Formats: sequence, structure tokens, C-alpha cells
Amino acid sequence: MTRNLLRASSPASPLIPDTTDRAALANHFAEVRAASLAAASPLSVEDQCVQSMADASPTKWHLAHTTWFFEAVVLLPHTSCEPFNASYLHLFNSYYESLGSRHPRAQRGLLTRPALYEVHRYREHVDAAVLRLIEEVDNETLESVGPLIILGLQHEQQHQELIVADALHLLSCNPMLPALRASGEGPLRLQAPSQVKWLDGPSGLVEVGHPGGTFAFDNETPRHRCWLAPFQIADRLVTCSEYVDFIADGGYKTPALWLSEGWAVVQSSGWQMPAYWIAPRDSGVPAEGWQVFGLAGVQPMDLGAPVSQLSFYEAAAFALWSGARLPTEAEWESAALLPEIRQLTGHVWQWTRSSFDPYPGFRPWPGAIGEYNGKFMVGQVVLRGGSVATPRGHTRLTYRNFFPPATRWQFSGLRLARDREC
Repeated sequence: MTRNLLRASSPASPLIPDTTDRAALANHFAEVRAASLAAASPLSVEDQCVQSMADASPTKWHLAHTTWFFEAVVLLPHTSCEPFNASYLHLFNSYYESLGSRHPRAQRGLLTRPALYEVHRYREHVDAAVLRLIEEVDNETLESVGPLIILGLQHEQQHQELIVADALHLLSCNPMLPALRASGEGPLRLQAPSQVKWLDGPSGLVEVGHPGGTFAFDNETPRHRCWLAPFQIADRLVTCSEYVDFIADGGYKTPALWLSEGWAVVQSSGWQMPAYWIAPRDSGVPAEGWQVFGLAGVQPMDLGAPVSQLSFYEAAAFALWSGARLPTEAEWESAALLPEIRQLTGHVWQWTRSSFDPYPGFRPWPGAIGEYNGKFMVGQVVLRGGSVATPRGHTRLTYRNFFPPATRWQFSGLRLARDREC
């Protein structure tokens, strides 16, 4: 049953090979696995062991957990191989109850052992075993495990983005604010944002969700119809310059702009600006005096760049201050096909006004992989698009990212929407 369900959405795009093409599947596996090590390469051994908060994980843990997924989901159920180290099945499980016990999430930074070099050995061992499996199993077995390998690679690409976001948060806790990635570029160019264009979005009966035929996570399905009232959507993302205006107008001091829970977080956490922003020391300094800590360290703020590191609460407050609102995920997905819309992906994930709920007729995948998405469909908000840290080719217009509403260490921003008169 698992085989048939996954096969119904088997990969067929240039970036996700057909699972029946052994050479292409092996090459894709090697490329994605190498990309994780490349994402970790700017970090020291010490960097890769530390956990800066309970919501983040050490880089070393990400490297081990993505390996655990292939061992626990692909190798052990479908081959006669033994675990590389039985204790790793406990240490590097994340939340799969059906696959055994797990180490507490908030204590992953205490795992000084195994050492990083041992995690690398673990990866090499599992990589070799998966590549042997791809080469040697019969066609019927490959038909079963091929989609699971693709799922594991998509899972790993999610963790590649988390490696970057979690490491950036870790480095933001360092008083030296060191750069994550060395950059030969000079200061970011300051630019004036272009005027927003309001685009008429599709209205009436529309279809949303993944149509099948290529890979998709189960939460993107089934494709279904929904009714959209007339609306408009901004052709671009909200910029840093516009968010500076929100701050200057007392945005963080005006409770009427905030959802009740959001205002409580603002008060308890002392939020005055987005995460990683550095305010001018002199309040009379113009907007050009702002700085931002990012992948290249502390840089002058690019006023025309999309605002990033926002929580849902901040995005919703800004939208209300602007006389607008956040789009629903159905509005976002339908409007993404408009020819004039810009900045859909590659900048920041975009908060929507939609809770992460199951689509009508949703059925999680059977077996252990059914725990991948469905169990998290409460208390989370959907984001759409993709960020500067999202691996190339990983997202699609139906992709549903999700986080709790107070999350802001991710590369998350917003696009405005508003109701349109009929």
C-alpha cells in the first residue's frame, strides 16, 4: 500500500529523477547528500555541536538525523543490514513514535558524543549502503524503496535549510556576530523600493493542491476546489524600508494592531524590531542607519530587500497597519500563476492567514512516514514560497511550509493582500 501511494506521486521532474532510472537516482542521492556537508562546511567543529535554543538543532544532529532517516526508513526494513550503531536509532530519531524512543529535542546540544568525525563515518557507511541498494536490488524492490529514497532526499533538503537558519541563530548569540559565509562583496547596495502594484487575484471556484504526476508531500494533497471571494494581492514582498516606517509609526507600541497572543509575546519578549535588526544609536539617524545581521555578518540594511526574520504576529500587525491583510494560502497559490507577480521564491517564506490544517479528503501516508506531516496539523500557520536558504528545486507552488506563529528565526517575511469589491 505504501508503495502504491508513493508511486502515485512518483518523481518525474528534471531535478527529481524517475526512481526507475538507477544511475540518475544514485547521482541525485550523492548530490543531495554532498550538499548537506557543503552547507555545514563554513562551521567549525564547535559550531556544529551547539544548540542555541530548544527550537533549533545542532548542525551535527541534522547531519546525523538525515542519515538516520535513510537507515531507519529505507535500509533496515528493506535489507538485511545491521544498524551502524544501535544507540544512534535513539539519539537521532526526531518524532517518529512508531520507530522507537528518542532523545529529548531540547537536549540535542548535550550530545558531545558521538563526535563530528563519527557522524561523518555514519554518513559514509549509510551512503555506501543506499548506493549498493540502488545498484543491486531487483526492479520490484526498487519500485518500493525508490520513492522512499526520494522522500528521504526531500527531507534532507528541508534540513539543509534548517542547518542554515539554526546556525545563523546560533551565531546571532555570539557578541562578535560572525559571518556564516565568507563574502567577497562590499556593503549591500541601498536602494529605493519600487511602488507596489495591486493585482486582481483569481476569484470564484478555483483548484488548489498538488495535481499529482510529480513528487509532493502528503500535506499538499488532495487537489480540491475552493471558493475565493474577489481579492487583490501585492506584486512584490514587503520591504525593509516599509517595515522601518511601521516601527517609526509606533508599530510595536500600538496594541490595537496586534492579535492578543502576539501582543503578549511582544510584551514578554521585548520585541521592538525584527530578529537580527540593529537599530541606529541615534534616533535621528535616517533609515539608512539601520543594520542587519545575516549570512554575511553585519551589513548596512538594503532598504529595498524583503523584510525577513518576522513572526506571523509581526506580519499580521504590519498588514493591519498597512490597511491590508495577509493572503490565505489558497489566494497565494492561485495568484502565483499571475504573469505580473514577483518574488515568489528565493527571498523569504511568506506568511499566510491560513492555519496548517488538512485539505478535504487528506489521508496521511500509511506506516511510519505517515507521521511526517499530519500529526502537526494544529497550532501552526502556513507559509508559502521559498527563501534564500531553500535548496534549488526543492519547492513548488503547492508546497506548504508551516511553523508556530511566534517563530522568527526562519527566513520569513510577507506579501500583502486585500479584499476587492465585487
